[in-house]
Amino acid sequence: MLLGYFSVAVLQLIVYLYCFELVTRYKCWDEIRKGNVAVAMATGGKIFGICNIMRFSITGSSSVYDTMIWSFLGFLLLLAAYFLFEFLTPVFSIDQEIKEDNRAVGLFSMIISVSLSYVIGASVG
Repeated sequence: MLLGYFSVAVLQLIVYLYCFELVTRYKCWDEIRKGNVAVAMATGGKIFGICNIMRFSITGSSSVYDTMIWSFLGFLLLLAAYFLFEFLTPVFSIDQEIKEDNRAVGLFSMIISVSLSYVIGASVG
């Protein structure tokens, strides 16, 4: 059972991070390689958020299949929150600020991802 949940979690994490990579206006791993701390914080928040939702999905589900479904739904909510965050800050572009290594925005983005993952996680499974 352990290997099943672990394998599914790692695979989903890779897929979900790829999805985030597609919707951001910067290339996460290229920016991290350049030393962009804001991108590292925002990406770290997404990783934590995704894994936290998976944790809640595992503890609240009766099978690996149920876990996959609930964590997918949780990911969709986290992705929706990402778009909502960008939409609700019309004064500046979140993605642009993070790309320019605005660490305050990167930290805020990380905190939003982590915080919402608890709310989403408590609602799934």
